[in-house]
Amino acid sequence: MYEDKTLTCKDCGAEFVFTAGEQEFYAEKGFQNEPQRCKACRDAKKNAAKAPREYFTTVCAKCGKEAKVPFQPSNDRPVYCSECFAEMKNQ
Repeated sequence: MYEDKTLTCKDCGAEFVFTAGEQEFYAEKGFQNEPQRCKACRDAKKNAAKAPREYFTTVCAKCGKEAKVPFQPSNDRPVYCSECFAEMKNQ
């Protein structure tokens, strides 16, 4: 029923294939418009909207090594490096 289509990306101008499987998926989801961007440009657009993750440096409560964590550590709870955290999680 569906056949592969070659489309042109509106951002970079590169040609990309809109496969029969993708067309079927779009139809199942009720999408009416074909994709306008190639995979690389879609991914770039998605990632541009995300704020870069901020990391905080602290000291591991178990081994004393420096640890980088994606949250602001507070003094009321211990913070562990990834190795110690994984070790404790497996116990």
